[in-house]
Amino acid sequence: SARADGISGNDSKAEIFADGERQMAVWLYPHDPDLPGLARAAYPDSMADVLNEHRVFPEKVAGSDLTLDMIGYRPRRRAVLSVDVAGNPGERLYVKVLRQRLFEEVALRHRLLADAGVPAPVVAAETSDCLLVLRELPGVPLARAVFETVPPCTGEQLVELLDAMPAGVAKLPRRPPWSDSVGHYGAMVTGALPATERRMGWLVQAISAGLAGIPAGDEPTHGDFHEGQLHVARGRVVGVLDVDTIGPGRRADDLACLVAHLTTIQRMNGEQTERVHRLIRDWVPVFDERVDPIELRLRAAAVIISLATGPYRGQEPDWQRETLAMLDAAEALVRQVA
Repeated sequence: SARADGISGNDSKAEIFADGERQMAVWLYPHDPDLPGLARAAYPDSMADVLNEHRVFPEKVAGSDLTLDMIGYRPRRRAVLSVDVAGNPGERLYVKVLRQRLFEEVALRHRLLADAGVPAPVVAAETSDCLLVLRELPGVPLARAVFETVPPCTGEQLVELLDAMPAGVAKLPRRPPWSDSVGHYGAMVTGALPATERRMGWLVQAISAGLAGIPAGDEPTHGDFHEGQLHVARGRVVGVLDVDTIGPGRRADDLACLVAHLTTIQRMNGEQTERVHRLIRDWVPVFDERVDPIELRLRAAAVIISLATGPYRGQEPDWQRETLAMLDAAEALVRQVA
């Protein structure tokens, strides 16, 4: 990695190569200079040592008992691994590998929710080299359950989960809502599909004008609330993931994020589409009773525009059609209230 202003931060933990005025930090995975715990988390034997040191299981485990899977890795930013233990079917752990300056903030959020009874993942271990070991949530992801014949949960339960977050969440640092960046994401979409420029301009202006003057809000919020972050079982919500983003905001932001994600699920068959649309029809009237219906739709449209950058960035085979379908969904929401 290289920086325009030269080496800084943890670059000194890497090998520094120079060519005139240019300097580059060079390192070999898993010895990431910003993720001190990655070297231990990446190998079964050292991961077993972590679990034994913190007595995660009643009995000691060996490296040969563990199967590691790297779920996601952003060099110098973060990594997430799953850990399966032989002889313990269903006993899966997740390990967040974090930067030092973020580790305590993330751990604090987990403790804050746990103390309030919010069903976030249970912390099994916190290490000095910034590994956060989490136990797997019960149930199944809502992202899968939305396709089942039986409704996975009610709209009221989703609102109750958010409203159960403790007041201390509102004292955490604020993250800007998705709608604050609607112009940025709109420009990205029109950069990929110039023919949408006029339409996108209208959408961005209508959303921005409609939300102008609404205060930032001080309710405890999740910050990225959608079906991929929730677990359900027996018709109830039983867990919520990725609580790194919690902080003060508006409840409409969380509910709008869920509406936007459900509205833009791609590549469903007819039966799946009907089931998801039925859930939207059931849940949105419940959300309308909790937050302002106009705000809900405008914020959902803004989130959809941010998601509309995805098909092009992922170079989906039919990305143009998928992008336009998302814009159709955003426009339909805006026209309901514009």
